[in-house]
Amino acid sequence: MSNPITGWYVVYTRPRHEKKVAEHLSALSIVNFLPTTRTLRLWNDRKRYIDSPLFPSYVFVYLENMETYCKILNLEGILYYVRTGKEVVKVKEEIIHNISLILKGTNDIEISDEYFQPGEQVMISDGVLCGLVCEVVEVKGMKKILVRMNVLQKNILVAVPSEYLTAIPT
Repeated sequence: MSNPITGWYVVYTRPRHEKKVAEHLSALSIVNFLPTTRTLRLWNDRKRYIDSPLFPSYVFVYLENMETYCKILNLEGILYYVRTGKEVVKVKEEIIHNISLILKGTNDIEISDEYFQPGEQVMISDGVLCGLVCEVVEVKGMKKILVRMNVLQKNILVAVPSEYLTAIPT
């Protein structure tokens, strides 16, 4: 990476090291984003809600300069930056904003790696996700909003009442 451009990037971590990596990054004052969701885990003797990463082994980092880029690579638990060919992949600010908005707005999140045909572009006009621009797709007979994460080849699906959706004129 010769000239990093200020922005969001994705690092791949060792398995189950996401939270530790995020803590190390925060300790170094490096802006990072680890999207998590509350899930119910069942053991033989108990049930417990835990915060598990939405995208296992991935942490989003905000790069400001080459020094930050190198510091991140030298942290324990980080394996590499996500790349396409030889280029480190930059994540749009809009995608980070959409993910954080969805996480604040609902707990009924589904992650899918299926391919979905492009859906109708809509804007959510009411509720906690107000202002989110997304696609509407049909999944198992239900209409859900879709946020594409092409970098990770994943999609975030959320059910939203249809009265909250407003079509975007093309």
